[in-house]
Amino acid sequence: MIKLNVLNLLEKNGKTKYWLYKQLGMSYQNFSRMINNQTKSIRYENIETLCLLLKCTPNELFEIREN
Repeated sequence: MIKLNVLNLLEKNGKTKYWLYKQLGMSYQNFSRMINNQTKSIRYENIETLCLLLKCTPNELFEIREN
Protein backbone atom coordinates (compact mmCIF):
# COMPACT_ATOMS: atom_id res chain seq x y z
CA MET A 1 0.00 0.00 0.00
CA ILE A 2 1.35 3.45 -0.91
CA LYS A 3 1.17 6.01 1.90
CA LEU A 4 2.00 9.69 2.19
CA ASN A 5 4.99 10.42 4.36
CA VAL A 6 3.89 14.00 5.07
CA LEU A 7 3.98 13.95 8.86
CA ASN A 8 7.62 12.84 8.95
CA LEU A 9 8.56 15.45 6.35
CA LEU A 10 6.76 18.18 8.31
CA GLU A 11 8.67 17.23 11.44
CA LYS A 12 11.95 17.16 9.51
CA ASN A 13 11.27 20.69 8.22
CA GLY A 14 10.05 22.03 11.57
CA LYS A 15 6.58 22.77 10.18
CA THR A 16 3.10 21.98 11.47
CA LYS A 17 0.05 20.42 9.87
CA TYR A 18 -1.71 23.78 10.28
CA TRP A 19 1.05 25.53 8.33
CA LEU A 20 0.74 23.02 5.50
CA TYR A 21 -3.05 23.29 5.49
CA LYS A 22 -2.83 27.08 5.09
CA GLN A 23 -0.23 26.74 2.31
CA LEU A 24 -2.28 24.26 0.29
CA GLY A 25 -5.50 26.28 0.40
CA MET A 26 -7.80 23.25 0.24
CA SER A 27 -10.79 22.44 2.41
CA TYR A 28 -9.88 21.07 5.82
CA GLN A 29 -11.86 17.89 5.14
CA ASN A 30 -9.88 17.11 1.97
CA PHE A 31 -6.61 18.08 3.64
CA SER A 32 -7.31 15.84 6.61
CA ARG A 33 -8.20 12.88 4.39
CA MET A 34 -5.03 13.34 2.36
CA ILE A 35 -2.72 13.69 5.38
CA ASN A 36 -4.31 10.71 7.14
CA ASN A 37 -4.05 8.50 4.03
CA GLN A 38 -7.81 8.19 3.68
CA THR A 39 -8.02 9.25 0.04
CA LYS A 40 -7.83 7.13 -3.08
CA SER A 41 -6.13 9.72 -5.30
CA ILE A 42 -4.04 12.87 -5.18
CA ARG A 43 -3.81 15.40 -7.99
CA TYR A 44 -0.45 15.93 -9.65
CA GLU A 45 -0.60 19.62 -8.78
CA ASN A 46 -0.96 18.73 -5.08
CA ILE A 47 2.00 16.34 -5.28
CA GLU A 48 4.09 19.07 -6.89
CA THR A 49 3.03 21.65 -4.30
CA LEU A 50 3.74 19.27 -1.42
CA CYS A 51 7.20 18.54 -2.81
CA LEU A 52 7.99 22.25 -3.20
CA LEU A 53 6.70 23.17 0.26
CA LEU A 54 8.39 20.25 2.01
CA LYS A 55 11.59 20.45 -0.07
CA CYS A 56 11.40 16.81 -1.08
CA THR A 57 11.06 14.58 -4.10
CA PRO A 58 8.04 12.41 -4.89
CA ASN A 59 10.14 9.42 -3.79
CA GLU A 60 10.47 10.97 -0.34
CA LEU A 61 6.81 12.01 -0.25
CA PHE A 62 5.49 8.48 -0.73
CA GLU A 63 6.40 5.20 0.88
CA ILE A 64 5.28 1.64 0.22
CA ARG A 65 4.06 -0.30 3.25
CA GLU A 66 3.01 -3.90 3.36
CA ASN A 67 -0.52 -4.48 4.63
